[in-house]
Amino acid sequence: MRDDTDRIDADHVDLLQAFIERHGFLSWLDLTVEELERGRIVMSVPYDEKLVNPGSPVSSVHGGIAATLVDTASGFALRSTFDDPTTGSLATTDLNVTYLRPATNDLRVEAEVLRAGGSMGFTDTLVSSVAPDGEQKDVAVGRTSYRLFRDADRG
Repeated sequence: MRDDTDRIDADHVDLLQAFIERHGFLSWLDLTVEELERGRIVMSVPYDEKLVNPGSPVSSVHGGIAATLVDTASGFALRSTFDDPTTGSLATTDLNVTYLRPATNDLRVEAEVLRAGGSMGFTDTLVSSVAPDGEQKDVAVGRTSYRLFRDADRG
């Protein structure tokens, strides 16, 4: 169970959203931070025809979008464990995505930190979408690992 010490200052959420809006690809996706607390983030991307697989009979969102959400949300969740989430950096060392079903609506991703050590971090993620029957269903699961550079020194 999480408590108030897990909450992230609203300024950090604003800084994160401003970063997304300045980032070419993430802003093109229209990525939005929905929730942020230490070690956990929820983000969303609205359904858009530009994200659909050409010729898909069900107008499914391209799997690369789900993979991007797994990677991006995981990185932001890990960054939230830094003393100052606006400093330091990280690099993806492993990205695994398992697709469960086509995504045919808005996408939601939740990433949770499994472990954030001194130099390595690990996350679990879940991507979901509203299915044609109107129910929110999981469309992909992911697990990542990252090299953490907490002091921004890559040496």
